[in-house]
Amino acid sequence: MKLRDQIKWQLQTIRQFDEQFLPALKSPADWTHQIFPGSNHALWVVGHLAMVDNNVLAKLFPEKSTPKPGWSEKFGRQSKPSPNSADYPPPEEVLAFFRDRRARLLEAIDEMPEADFEKPIPPPVPPFIHNARQMFAFLPIHEGLHMGQLSMCRRALGNTPIV
Repeated sequence: MKLRDQIKWQLQTIRQFDEQFLPALKSPADWTHQIFPGSNHALWVVGHLAMVDNNVLAKLFPEKSTPKPGWSEKFGRQSKPSPNSADYPPPEEVLAFFRDRRARLLEAIDEMPEADFEKPIPPPVPPFIHNARQMFAFLPIHEGLHMGQLSMCRRALGNTPIV
């Protein structure tokens, strides 16, 4: 499998798992349910993952990035999840951005010249990521970590495991 195909397969596969968890979330209270105070809830996870995809687009394909004023404060790495659904955009808006950003990222990967996978990533980036290839390899790992949090949220709401 070529690098581009591997990256896309990983990003699509992890997202398919996320999408299986989301239908269980019916109300704003479900979306912001925290399994303990301060923990990441489903709305924060979805918004955060959307922002990560948008940030990657901003670094590698700036013309494909979409500014979302105020979203970094709500969904960024240093943000603190609030249990109050009124502190966030509606779940439908966050979900639409989540899905759109991944679709735009996959399209951009298709258009990316092969040599660009080895180009450095502009800061700030985690210290272990040195190029676009490593960034794309890390995205599904990061998403899997948050998928575990999403899974715990839906289980805490009484939903059965997804097999």
